[in-house]
Amino acid sequence: MSASGGTRAIVAALGANLAIAASKFVAFAFSGSSSMLAEGVHSLADSGNQALLLIGGKKAQREATPQHPFGYGRERYIYAFLVSIVLFSVGGMFAVYEGYEKIKHPHEIEHWYWPVGVLVFAIIAEGFSFRTAIKESNELRGTHSWSEFIRRAKAPELPVVLLEDFGALIGLVLALGGVGLALLTDDGVWDGIGTLCIGILLILIALVLAAETKSLLLGEAASSEDLKKIEAAIVDGDTVTGIIHMRTLHLGPEELLVAAKIAVDHDDTATQVATAINAAEARIREAVPIARVIYLEPDIYSETEAAKGPDLEATPGGPAQHPTAGH
Repeated sequence: MSASGGTRAIVAALGANLAIAASKFVAFAFSGSSSMLAEGVHSLADSGNQALLLIGGKKAQREATPQHPFGYGRERYIYAFLVSIVLFSVGGMFAVYEGYEKIKHPHEIEHWYWPVGVLVFAIIAEGFSFRTAIKESNELRGTHSWSEFIRRAKAPELPVVLLEDFGALIGLVLALGGVGLALLTDDGVWDGIGTLCIGILLILIALVLAAETKSLLLGEAASSEDLKKIEAAIVDGDTVTGIIHMRTLHLGPEELLVAAKIAVDHDDTATQVATAINAAEARIREAVPIARVIYLEPDIYSETEAAKGPDLEATPGGPAQHPTAGH
């Protein structure tokens, strides 16, 4: 992910949410609309979420230390996971509670033009933020669908902003519908129903975010496209004749660890093997620039061992990724 692209989307969302939150709280104060209160808290929670993403991005830039030799790239995943928790608790659960209370004890909406005006303003502002996130994401999405992009993205910021903005726009429409029906029917229950729907929507989005960032925290392999590039870069057909098994792991969105056992001929000298490994590492970094930590272990290729299939205990995690040879 382009770090600058992600930052632009976050800053755009932060500015929009702060302005929207202020306007919603003013509208709540004048109208007493629970949808406005729930939406105000939602926007405030979103503002805090964008601040968390910015903090995570800053902390991830710290240099590696003896205690953390692979650096702090995963800080971005941790803060993205915190975003899902905040969205679930502060945004979703509060809105569900407020909606339940409003349905149980409905109140008439006063000064209807305040909530309606603020909602229209908020839809415009959130639309601008959503458009920025879409524009930045399109530069990375390629031919993938939006759902594939969210599932496969190794950098959490853009998927988080996209889902937040999407949820915010749907929530605003729900709030506008709740307020509108409450005004038309003179029944404040509709305002509570709109608030309840907003809360359920935020909880669902939070659960999706939690699932995706949890996968990143556990450690994801390189994409299938990068795996193919790495495999092609390792084998030179001369000294390195194949890949016995290989593992990849994202240490952060823009830092990849590559560990592989490579097949060499038993007649090769140590100098030839070392030279071939250095050349393979250079080819890997050229093909996949984010492959910054590379460990290649030479071994002797054996047709007898290869016929047995991949050794499930060769490395943790089960079968090797796309093995091209055995030993």
